[in-house]
Amino acid sequence: MPFSHSLLALLVIAFWGVNFVVIQIGLQEVPPILLTFLRFFFASFPAIFFVKRPNVSWKMLFLYGLFMFTLDFVFLFTGMYVGVSSGIASLSLQTQVFFTAFLAVYFLKESITRWQIFGGILAFSGIGLVGANTGGDVNFYGLFLVELAALSWAAGNLVSKRIGQVEMLPLVIWGSFVAWPPLLLLSLVLEGNLWNVQTLLSLSWQTIGVVAYLVYPVTLFGFAVWSWLLSRHPSSSVAPFTLLVPIFGFSSSAIILKESVPMWKVGAAILIVSGLIVGLYGKMLLDKMKK
Repeated sequence: MPFSHSLLALLVIAFWGVNFVVIQIGLQEVPPILLTFLRFFFASFPAIFFVKRPNVSWKMLFLYGLFMFTLDFVFLFTGMYVGVSSGIASLSLQTQVFFTAFLAVYFLKESITRWQIFGGILAFSGIGLVGANTGGDVNFYGLFLVELAALSWAAGNLVSKRIGQVEMLPLVIWGSFVAWPPLLLLSLVLEGNLWNVQTLLSLSWQTIGVVAYLVYPVTLFGFAVWSWLLSRHPSSSVAPFTLLVPIFGFSSSAIILKESVPMWKVGAAILIVSGLIVGLYGKMLLDKMKK
């Protein structure tokens, strides 16, 4: 992959990693489900008027929006709102890789390798270490919600497999379009006492910047560029960059939000990232070592 394309991939990963810090800042003024609604409303409007709907049935489009956007981000944003720091959230969410593998075994009858099993054990040991140190900027309820977000993301990955090869940007825009109505309804029912129309009309410039960041660099630019890179290079060249998402999330949280980094967090990060490397690339790395 050319160096310029590597830099582009790194830019997307940086946007996605810092995303967790931006979410934490946005949650200071806007409740979690409402923030999720704002993200996907503006990810679909006005873009939906200029981008043709992908060649996907409405049923599959609805399932994609439900799992990949509605449930995933409601659980993630709420988990961070009630008690998980941005650094821990960026790490914990990566267990979606193993949830995807386990769900594919059950629903799609795919096989699972010993490397995926061992990697999953390592990664979930890291989650267990986080759970054993609840208190302060992490509580068990919030961590549980973030893991539900990872499970929802995994379910969305299975829906993506069923959808097959389509252009990613139209899928994201139209998936956002079907996601925001239930998000608005959920927010009205569960958070109606926390906001009103006047709240939306008087958002601070900081929160407007948060929503803009979540919509444009993270959602539209990020997915568009990522799909463009995948269409031009082997997945094995592009996918490893995603291992850097929790690194950017963890480090940016410490630098921008001054999140403390005790040794147990370092240990959890090592276990989770090591689990990802083993699960995704363990066999390939061993084969190279044998040569």
